[in-house]
Amino acid sequence: MMMNRKNKERVFFWIFRGCAAAVVIFLTIIIMFVIVNGIGTIDWDFLTQSPMPNETGALVDGGIFGPIVGTLMLMGLVLVIAIPVGVLGAVFLVEYCGSYKWSRYMWMTVNNLAGVPSIVWALLGVGIFVYYLSFGLSLISAAITLSLMILPIVMVSTKEALEAVPDSIYDASIGLGATKWQTIIHHILPYSASGIITGIILSLSRAGGETAPLLLTGVALNAAIPLSIFDQFQALPYYIYMMTSASDRASAYPMAYGAALVLIVIVVVMNLAAATLRNRYREKYKW
Repeated sequence: MMMNRKNKERVFFWIFRGCAAAVVIFLTIIIMFVIVNGIGTIDWDFLTQSPMPNETGALVDGGIFGPIVGTLMLMGLVLVIAIPVGVLGAVFLVEYCGSYKWSRYMWMTVNNLAGVPSIVWALLGVGIFVYYLSFGLSLISAAITLSLMILPIVMVSTKEALEAVPDSIYDASIGLGATKWQTIIHHILPYSASGIITGIILSLSRAGGETAPLLLTGVALNAAIPLSIFDQFQALPYYIYMMTSASDRASAYPMAYGAALVLIVIVVVMNLAAATLRNRYREKYKW
């Protein structure tokens, strides 16, 4: 009987190892494919020039400086808008509304919103921010739309991080005379910071690669570098989409792969910076 259980355990462990290996292999193949096809396109001119029309009028010449700047500005706005709202909203629902029955329906709604397709968020953005609030096709319209799209991810990850903190930390703080708010600020949030940062990493990575919300809310391949949040902008995901849709594939596809490689590097750098911050919190706050 014992040997039978051990044999089953070995089988399942090998299945788990095979699944993990498959994920790593496919991810490596995708990244290597992008590197091989895009590394030859990347040079100083490609990184410092903006897209320009060639003789046929197709925007396949120049570089990706404008899309890089637009993507970084967009991610910065999304970070400023979505993260405070998502984290504070989750703190309110977990710490202040956890005993109310309706909070379960609130979390059910948040979980359902996390699965809404990006094109639906794009329609929401164009209807409310572009037309109803008269923001127009602009950087701020796209940023708020992406912020709403990743808000459920931030809230759910924050909820799980908050609930992972032992109750003894909360009870000890309250027992020493701290208020509920002081306990949350000085104890609960620092101890849950690593989990919250993990959710932020995942949400920003998703926002950085979305194209559908940008198509309807303000991106344009021939837009100048935005000087205001109400200007149109360029973005790497849209640039890649346009290059892969161009008729002159021989010229456009290498530029698309080069832009995709740059986008991967930007996302990896953001993830490494967030992971470094997360590890510092893990070392500082342990239980």
